[in-house]
Amino acid sequence: MERIGPRTGTDPPRWSMARAADTTSKRPSSRRPSPKRIDPAIPVCVIDIGSNSGRGVVFRVGEDGQVEILSDARAPLRLVERLRGKRRLGKRAIDRTLAVLRDFRAIAEGAGAAPTLAVATSAVREAEDAAVLLDRARDEIGVDIEVIDGVREARIAFLGAIHGLPVEAGLLVDVGGGSIQITRFGGRRCLDAWSLPLGALRVTKRFLRSDPPRSQEIQRLRRAVMDALQEAGIPSIGSGEVVVGTGGTIRNLAKIDFRRRTYPIRRLHGYLLTRSRIHEASGQLLGRSLRRRRAIPGLNADRADSIVGGCVAVEALLDHVGARELQVAGRGLREGLLFDALGLEPPPAAVVRTESIAALASRFSTWRKQTAERRVALVRILREALEPDARADLCEFLDHAAAILDVGKSIDYYQRHLHAARILTATDLSGFAHRGIAFLAAVVLFA
Repeated sequence: MERIGPRTGTDPPRWSMARAADTTSKRPSSRRPSPKRIDPAIPVCVIDIGSNSGRGVVFRVGEDGQVEILSDARAPLRLVERLRGKRRLGKRAIDRTLAVLRDFRAIAEGAGAAPTLAVATSAVREAEDAAVLLDRARDEIGVDIEVIDGVREARIAFLGAIHGLPVEAGLLVDVGGGSIQITRFGGRRCLDAWSLPLGALRVTKRFLRSDPPRSQEIQRLRRAVMDALQEAGIPSIGSGEVVVGTGGTIRNLAKIDFRRRTYPIRRLHGYLLTRSRIHEASGQLLGRSLRRRRAIPGLNADRADSIVGGCVAVEALLDHVGARELQVAGRGLREGLLFDALGLEPPPAAVVRTESIAALASRFSTWRKQTAERRVALVRILREALEPDARADLCEFLDHAAAILDVGKSIDYYQRHLHAARILTATDLSGFAHRGIAFLAAVVLFA
């Protein structure tokens, strides 16, 4: 377990279910390439070599500060499985990882990306032969990989996840294949961070040996997670605080729940996953064999085994911190790496919303800034006359609705309200929870 607070420095690991990264050793896990100067005008490729999978994403940052994905690729790696016992990745896993890196590099070049930001997390930082992978990636492919410690991983994931969500304080939970990163935040700033070896693939392989898992195995895993959280000092959430979740396990749980519902907003970012609905998904997952789990709608086939342990860990964590729900972040470590390279901290959520609405509007030829500003001014006059004591957040959303209406004209003038509402629910707006998007679309639709 790794932890760092605002003044305490790095506390030594105390929990021994699985060895956490040794950030003080002289092995390659402490290696960090020289920082690259990132030009926002040039697409950037971000590569994440995780314990369960690898991801390569090409981003472009617009003049308005909004992030656009130009290309996205994913490949299963399952590196943490190679570490059991001998603590080495081995030649086969390294060769497979290098092949994936070559594919990511080709995708980046095809998208016109110049700089590449590449990191490796839990499995590589624990591997005794990590230097072989790092040296070959640099020499054979030209990709310099930074192996980040658990605390830095937690802080970077926080930067990516919180940026586009309307949350002020609480806990950010990033469930990976080898470890779980937790950050406590307030005022949209990171206050404390922990990294624990409780990743979905790691705990599944350690505790859940039967297929489907027996109740005794599940209870043993749950107790181990609760004990680890207690020993690490993970705090309960207070009044007004929220839990935000990111990472493949949490997103897959959200997808499973999403597919079981009739739901108007077609994206995971900002999706609200309640404790009771996680419990329903858990019952569906834990009661099925691996073969039957693969058929569950919304579940990625290569996560069919690891999702079980990950689900138990998420449930235990929510119970430990006293949370009834978590808000899903569609962004995380990869976006955080980009923001970190650009030197960006999460701005106020209201600023993110305004910039996101402006970025959406600018994509449509039927939208005119001057017309939108005039409509907003008129709406404010009417609002002051009819509802002078309206809440500030409602006033803000009314302004957004007035500003965005004309995007619907790009499809049909006479049904512009309907089409603008549909565009709002279909696009990837930042800074809005799903309830906020639904409210904004309703205002436009019934204006």
